[in-house]
Amino acid sequence: MKRIEKIKELGRIKVKGMTLIELLLVLALIGILLSMAVPKLMPLIGRTKSLEAQMQLKHILNLEKNYFYINSKYTSSLDDLGFEQSKLVTEDGKANYKIEIVEANNHAFVAKALSVTDFDQDGQMNIWQINQDEEIKEVIKD
Repeated sequence: MKRIEKIKELGRIKVKGMTLIELLLVLALIGILLSMAVPKLMPLIGRTKSLEAQMQLKHILNLEKNYFYINSKYTSSLDDLGFEQSKLVTEDGKANYKIEIVEANNHAFVAKALSVTDFDQDGQMNIWQINQDEEIKEVIKD
């Protein structure tokens, strides 16, 4: 009998909680706040991803300098440098930039990092470039 009384007593206890409408309102407010914040964060995301291109190009610069010290010329082959391109995001990888050496001769080289995704959805792909004098610049801004 005591058990039945305890069960009945538990049924009378009112637990404070939120209704479904209150939960939906909170989720709607969070959605509105996120929709206002995301456009302001997109340029930051693009700038952060461009750091990947700069780091890869500096790595190519170091590899080209080493190759130049040994062979007295620059190379246009990434294989000669021992550089292995990371798998691109378009191929289910993590790299956002395709690295290529545009020009190389006995005295100079130019390497580019070409974006494979449009970070801010404006139709322009980001391109970075570096040369033998360590001049790194953004050729096309995204």
